[in-house]
This record gives sequence, C-alpha cells and structure tokens, in this order.
Amino acid sequence: MNVSVPTSADTLRSTLGGLLDGLPPKQAAAAVERLIANYRGRTPTDAPVLRDRSDVAAYAAYRMPATFEAVRAALDGLVEAAPGWSPASHVDVGGGTGAATWAVDATWDGPRETTVLDWAEPALALGRELAAASGSAVLRGAEWRRAVIGAGLAVPEADLVTVSYVLGELTPQARTAVVAEAARAGRAVVLVEPGTPEGYLRIREAREQLIAAGMRVAAPCPHDRACPIEEGRDWCHFSARVSRSSLHRQVKGGSLPYEDEKFSYVAATRFPVEPAASRITRRPQIRKGLVLLELCGPAEGEGSGLTRVSVTKRHGDLYKAARDADWGMAWPPPSGD
Repeated sequence: MNVSVPTSADTLRSTLGGLLDGLPPKQAAAAVERLIANYRGRTPTDAPVLRDRSDVAAYAAYRMPATFEAVRAALDGLVEAAPGWSPASHVDVGGGTGAATWAVDATWDGPRETTVLDWAEPALALGRELAAASGSAVLRGAEWRRAVIGAGLAVPEADLVTVSYVLGELTPQARTAVVAEAARAGRAVVLVEPGTPEGYLRIREAREQLIAAGMRVAAPCPHDRACPIEEGRDWCHFSARVSRSSLHRQVKGGSLPYEDEKFSYVAATRFPVEPAASRITRRPQIRKGLVLLELCGPAEGEGSGLTRVSVTKRHGDLYKAARDADWGMAWPPPSGD
C-alpha cells in the first residue's frame, strides 16, 4: 500500500542542502559535465563513474532529486499493479548515494531491511551520511556495501531489487550479468534508465531478459508480449517533475524552479500482479470538448499495440478523467478514481 511517510523529496533536498552546504558551484559544475556523459550512457565502462568526494558531491546535488522522482514514479507503477504488496527487504544495485532507497522509503512504510551495493566507496560514504541525517529508521539502519557491479556480482535475495541509472554505465556483458542476477535475487525487480532512445533500448532488452527468466511484467507495460514500438522510430519513456533547490540551480546553471526528468523503466515480479488495462504513453492532447490519448495495451489475438483514442464530452465521467489524466497513467482509471 502506498503510504505517506516522513522521507520525501523535500526531506531529501533539505538533507542534501545541509550536508553539501559550501560546495563550490563552479567546481561542482565541471564535475557535472563529465558525469552527464556517463549518465546518458555514452561511455560504457568497467570502472566506477564516481571517483572521489568532488564527483560524489556534484552527483548528489545534480542527480539525486531527479533519480528519486523517477524511481518513485516507477515504484508507483508497481504499487498500482500490486496494491496489497510491500517489500520487507530491498537491495539497491549500483545505488551510489542512495536515491532509490529514499524513493522506496517514500513509497512503502517499514520496517524493511535495506542494502546498497556500489563499487564507489566515496558514494557509499556520502549515502551513509545522508541516511544518517534523515528522519527514517529504515534509512539510518541501511547497510552500505562495496561491490563490483558487473559479471560476478552476488546480490542478496530480497523482496525488491532496484537498479537505477546503472545499466548505461556497463559494458553489454556486464549489463546482461547484472540483470540476470537481479532477476535471480528479487521477488520484484525495478529497472530505471534515462528516457533517451538508448536508455529505452537498454530497458527493452532487460525486459525481455526478465521475462525469459520467468518474471511477469507489472509496469509500465500492460502485457508480457513483444514491445509494439518499432525500434529506431520511437521510444517508450515517461516524465517526472523535479523541484530544484537553489544548490541544484547553481550546479546546473538553470533558473527555473523545476525540471522534467525523462525516464524509461520496467517493473517485473515473481508473484501475481494486475497490470493496467492500457497505459498512456504520451502527454494527453486536450482540445475543446476532446481529449486525445495514445495508449499501449494488448491487441487482438496474441499481439500488443499502440492505439489513439478520442474521449469527448459524450463520455461523461470518462471525459472528466481524461482531462485530468497524465502521461504514464493507467487507462481507463481504476474505478473510484
């Protein structure tokens, strides 16, 4: 059940601000430029991306709020498909400073055993500091463990395994090994990548791997069939609104108080789920007396497909729901919404 708990985006931002107070924006911005290339998945490597305290501080200021919101949105898809389920244990693979652990803690109440695996000791150290300064007993009790993220990785068995913004940093062989190990260890697995064509392809490949390992897709896909998107022509991704702190604006050099984080994801489980009947895959287009929705859902027979539907005033309450609908939501909305 999705519940309201003390750890939130606001709590994370304030905790970041306290621990990173005095971070020189120009120095951080230089580190950010290098990190952006890795984050976008253009430089696969077999070494840690976060090399020292300066890298980690820049990453935390620049990326943690966005990663938190993207992972939380992906977790909402899992909650939607399995509303009565709650993880008693969580392993975050390549978790760095712990944004995904904060997102999990903002999605489900505890108690919960939490383990963060990462190969960069400076990232683990700052993640431990942030967790210690939080108001969450779950985060304060988390174990931060150094591990090489790649072939040979051993993931402790857990109810939930998350791998967020990591696959693009790995070689193809390491990527396959990490997804396989996550599928072996987790009763539920949530993978998140940047919402770029390359990030989507990594998620698409991982989705096929999870299905082949016997897992069921819970979100965002309403089916376990082949993705209907024609490769090279489009990509499946979603958007999460991120509020920027003053530190975040300084590091990134922006002036707006928010940004939209684009991400691709897949959530899969080894227990029964109820995926959405269809999912909105683009921002709804609102016209006078009309809402256009692009949906992904099962097609007739054994296939799956993309469809565009028009919802008009004649549809009554459904039209009202369509006007309030957002990119990434299930459609039609659950009864009572």
